[in-house]
Amino acid sequence: MPDLLVSTNFVLTIVLLILIIAWIVYSVINHIRVHKIAKFISQKQFVKGKRRAQIVDLRERKAFNAGHILGARNIPFSTFRTFYNGIRSDMPVYLYDQSTALSSRAAVYLYKKGYRKLYILKEGYRNWTGKTKKRDV
Repeated sequence: MPDLLVSTNFVLTIVLLILIIAWIVYSVINHIRVHKIAKFISQKQFVKGKRRAQIVDLRERKAFNAGHILGARNIPFSTFRTFYNGIRSDMPVYLYDQSTALSSRAAVYLYKKGYRKLYILKEGYRNWTGKTKKRDV
């Protein structure tokens, strides 16, 4: 019986190790893919080019209303697949969220739909020090 317990623990350890390695490989591949389709830009680059681009805030409406980058349009990620077609594909698209997780996913989706001028705010909104606007609700 002790041999069975040892072999079961060994098998579970191997399975867990394989799952961890698979997750790491997936994360690295996804990171590389996002960097190939979208350019991560600094706040300085974002401010410099935002007049010629469409700025999309992917955070939920409540967070957007509490404060957003001046000139941004809110398309919450939760509804992004429904309303992305309001974004022009012939103009640069500047994406941001609280960090970069949602922006990366939105960029992959837009790329699949034919968008090619995709930019992601590298530091996310949480580190934004530029001009903002709040909406009174």
